[in-house]
Amino acid sequence: MKLPKEGDFITIQSYKHDGSLHRTWRDTMVLKTTDNAVIGVNDHTLVTESDGRRWVTREPAIVYFHKKYWFNIIAMIRDNGVSYYCNLASPYVMDEEALKYIDYDLDVKVFADGEKRLLDVDEYEIHKAEMGYSPDIDFILKENVKILVDWINNGKGPFSEAYINIWYKRYLELKNR
Repeated sequence: MKLPKEGDFITIQSYKHDGSLHRTWRDTMVLKTTDNAVIGVNDHTLVTESDGRRWVTREPAIVYFHKKYWFNIIAMIRDNGVSYYCNLASPYVMDEEALKYIDYDLDVKVFADGEKRLLDVDEYEIHKAEMGYSPDIDFILKENVKILVDWINNGKGPFSEAYINIWYKRYLELKNR
């Protein structure tokens, strides 16, 4: 399958461990693809929940997906600064239909003031039991929380102000073509 190129629009599909569709984002603009990563942007993007509920994202958000890390990162660009929503999730796969990953419930939220919160621990424990997350997956996810927090604490990748500025500027250039 050929990789999408800069300026292309893709669909993103989030699944649960049991294979059920969780959430879909339509028309994410691709900013960059490499062999291992996809950087894109959502801006007033239509999101459809598994129950059919639909909503539209409120602000531009740089999205980062990787084929080796068990998390993805959404950097929401707001008037009061950048805040982050990080999903603990399988590495992505891409086919003709969409960029796809499994959402493993745990999330790390980073507020514009730098405060960090681990979210949905209860949901993770419930789904781990219900859907039978293996001890290996449990270990991988907990190790990736550590990697993610290290990235946050050290301003690595999407947590760097320069990274956000570069990709937001590129999005504005592509959008205004």
